Amino acid sequence: MSRDPLDGAAKRPEVARPPRRIFRRVLSLLTLLLVGYSSITFTQVWWASRNREPMPASAAIVLGAAQYNGTPSPVLQGRLDRAALLYTSDLVEIVVVTGGGRDGDSTTQAKAAYDYLRTVAGISDDRLRLEVDGTSTFEELAATARFLQQEGITEVTLVTDPYHARRALLVAREVGLDASVSTTDAGAPLSRLLRETLAVGAGQIIGFRRLERLAS
Repeated sequence: MSRDPLDGAAKRPEVARPPRRIFRRVLSLLTLLLVGYSSITFTQVWWASRNREPMPASAAIVLGAAQYNGTPSPVLQGRLDRAALLYTSDLVEIVVVTGGGRDGDSTTQAKAAYDYLRTVAGISDDRLRLEVDGTSTFEELAATARFLQQEGITEVTLVTDPYHARRALLVAREVGLDASVSTTDAGAPLSRLLRETLAVGAGQIIGFRRLERLAS
């Protein structure tokens, strides 16, 4: 009768390995959570884009957009016309225009907006405020919050395009403003909504101040 040569020899201990099934379950769960979170965030961004009803507030804040040698772009003009309507309807007491300049610009977004509201909309100088350094939503709102709070103002209406409404609202709340949003009549393309979903999703997790630092 033959004998197994390995009988009696020391056998190597088997290394316990997690079954692949566990990894698959964990991966499936993470995927489900990511899809669910993204879907909820997209719905919030889309729903905010449909909010055009103005709310009374102490100030309207116009988020910056492009200007061309002092002439507001169509996007910026749409926001300015919306802010002017809020002011003439006695829904806000003052209007804040925001936005710095880009390399090569002869003026800032805020100054172009200020000139437009003064000359076209007829809003007096004492009812206007300028924030001229911000180059992003966070910078514009953080700087605006600081000088408005010195005037005792925290209740504001944000004026921006529909796709941008949710992020603007969350940033405003993070910098200490009690904000609502009044959007323009512009559309909200799916590509823009998806981009905003990414930004809002990240900002809700790590905070928009930290997101701003990572992006800069």
